[in-house]
Amino acid sequence: MILLSLMGVILVGLGFVMGGAVTGEEGGAFIGIIVALIIYFVLLLIAFVGGKSVMLSMGNAKEVKEDDYPQLYNIVEEMRIAAGMPFMPKVYVIQDSAPNAFAAGMSPKNSVVAVTTGLVEMMSRDELQGVVAHEISHIINRDIRYMTIATIMVAAVAIMSQVFIRAAFYGSAGRSRSSGKGGGQAQIVMLLVAVVFAILAPILIRLLYLALSRKREYLADASGARLTRYPEGLASALEKIGNSTLDLKSAGKANAAMYIANPLKGKGKRLKNLSSTHPPLENRIKILRAMGNGYSYANYQQAYQVVTSKKSVIPSSAIAGDQA
Repeated sequence: MILLSLMGVILVGLGFVMGGAVTGEEGGAFIGIIVALIIYFVLLLIAFVGGKSVMLSMGNAKEVKEDDYPQLYNIVEEMRIAAGMPFMPKVYVIQDSAPNAFAAGMSPKNSVVAVTTGLVEMMSRDELQGVVAHEISHIINRDIRYMTIATIMVAAVAIMSQVFIRAAFYGSAGRSRSSGKGGGQAQIVMLLVAVVFAILAPILIRLLYLALSRKREYLADASGARLTRYPEGLASALEKIGNSTLDLKSAGKANAAMYIANPLKGKGKRLKNLSSTHPPLENRIKILRAMGNGYSYANYQQAYQVVTSKKSVIPSSAIAGDQA
């Protein structure tokens, strides 16, 4: 929530400086904030209405029935029961030999689980169960809704920044309405501040988004191990996915974060910096294997601390609830 709040501050701040720079009046800054919020809520409405369809379309995913993939369908149903979900997610398959998977849907009631044909062919039953448990965990943890809100903030800031920077360079923004010399100088300073902020804001909000994405991946691993009672299944699956040199043809920068592992890794390359959509696979695998025979949130938290030397990644409320 702290990361999400910071993203909101950047969005509102960008609207504030842009409004002030464009109008040159005191009230202009607040008009900019209103415009920023309108853009955000319009995009959010579009995402809530058709976001799932867009994600499935981008991934070239096709719905399948139990007769098409009986084992896959059985595993999804198995993990749905383990998670206590009252509704069965729809099952989708992507015709691609690169092993990967994602979940979509704003709530468990209208959720889907999508996997590639390469994943189904490459994984054992335990490994496939681990991947499905990870994706089911994204659904029950409300990660999809959470990340959609963050994604729309990123999109809103990107749109506002591009429009303002183009307008500024073409001279349609930042024209002083004051004939006084002091007013003109103040307007130029405000314009320069706005341009700098318009350049930096998309970078800052993207870094916050990626930090949020990586944190939710760790949580989904922990929840997936808890559902299967077998952390090694997911660890082994991630190992196979990481060793694959195949790129997912339908994946791009816009939808890379929704997959269980970075689909744009190329020939053995893995992103390990602030611009990565996922935590390092090596860390995720080590943490799962460090859990041993344990599968609770507390076990995962302890393993995470040992592997990463960081304090925590699981909310204390989840650990307390798990013990109860």
